Formats: sequence, structure tokens, C-alpha cells
Amino acid sequence: MNRIAVLTLCLVSSCNGFVANQPVTPGVLKCNFGAQERCQLRKKPELNSLPEVWEAYNAALETDPLITKSITAGVILGAADCAGQLLENKSRNDSDEKEFDLVRAVRFAIFGLVLQAPWNHFYYLVLDGVLPPTEDPFTAVTFEKVIIDQFVQAPIFTVLIFYFLGLLEGKSIEGVQKQLDADYKDTMLANWKLWVPATVVNIGFCPPLFRVLFLNCVFFFWSIFLSLKLNKEEEV
Repeated sequence: MNRIAVLTLCLVSSCNGFVANQPVTPGVLKCNFGAQERCQLRKKPELNSLPEVWEAYNAALETDPLITKSITAGVILGAADCAGQLLENKSRNDSDEKEFDLVRAVRFAIFGLVLQAPWNHFYYLVLDGVLPPTEDPFTAVTFEKVIIDQFVQAPIFTVLIFYFLGLLEGKSIEGVQKQLDADYKDTMLANWKLWVPATVVNIGFCPPLFRVLFLNCVFFFWSIFLSLKLNKEEEV
């Protein structure tokens, strides 16, 4: 038994020495943790072009659709408020210019992250489940979806926008309701001018996976309008 143990130790020592003395090729690390194993160090793919970025974004939409859409909406809506603040300052005299309100931009980013993207993600899942997409963009199904979207969903979601952003800003429920009474009608009229044709394009031509992305892009301009509308009291 002692001879067998000594022989075993010699063999293990020889193997260890053999592995340790092998040259390490670039990108490959040879490790020995009681056995001969090769651990390849793989470089993370670098995103050097727009097609690669787009491919990575599509992969993220496939694997984590809600998180990807939410982060995208947060970035776009935060940027939209920044644009809105720039437009506000351009319309003022130099003496009346305001400092950039970072908290206000963050509020819009939170709105996109927490409400806008999740709401539309699940809303389109339900809508497409009840009325499956059609290959032909101009069908009765598309027409029904646009009607539901703009004359059922949009009025409800607009009320949620007023309350979410108003309460996040620190307004009371009474204050938000007062703003709704003053601005809701004009907001909905402006909404239909933009969103009825945009919804036709979105539902009729966009693949379901990219509908929230298309909506986020249009929402950039809509959020500028909302930013100016909801914050107009600050200018008084």
C-alpha cells in the first residue's frame, strides 16, 4: 500500500509539473485544480457599429423585453423633458432664463421607467391576444385596435399621466384634479392629432416586438408637449 501511495504521488507531481510548464497561448488560461482543465478566456463582443448595437438591442428585447423597454422609455422621456426645458428657455428673455431642473427631468425618466413602458408592454400583449395581428395593415382588426387604443386606452392613460407626474412632483390630489379640469380637454385634442396617425402606423406596420420602441420614439415629442403643459404653472 505504501508503494502504491508513493507511486500515486509521483504521478500526480509529474502531471502537475507537465501542466505548469506548458506555454500559455493568448486568450487561453490552463488551470489545474486537481485535474487538467482548460479555461478559455473569451472576450466580450464589442459593439463597434450601429448594426451591432441594433442586434444587441434586439437580443435584449427577446431575453428581457420589459426591462429593455422600461430603460429605453426612461432614457427617451428624460431626454424629452431636457428638450422641453431648452425650448422654454429659448422662448424667454435672457433675464428670465431658468437653471436646468434636473429633478424635473428625472421625474419624466421615472415616469417612462415605471409607468409608460410597463403599461404599454402589457397593454399590447392583451390587445394582440384579444385581436391578433394581421398581415394586411389595412383591415377591420387594425381599425378596431386604433379605436380601442385612442378612444378607450388613451383617455384613461392620460389621466394616469396627470396623476403620476403631479403626485411625483408633490402636488395634492386636489391640485392634480384642478389641473385636469383645466388642461385635460386640450391635451386629448392634441393627443388625437398626433397619436391617431401614429397608432395606425404602429399597429398596422410595426412588428409586435418593436411597438413599444416606436411608441417611445413618438413619445419623445409628445413628452415635450406634456412637459410644457404640466409645468406651465411654474412660469407664472
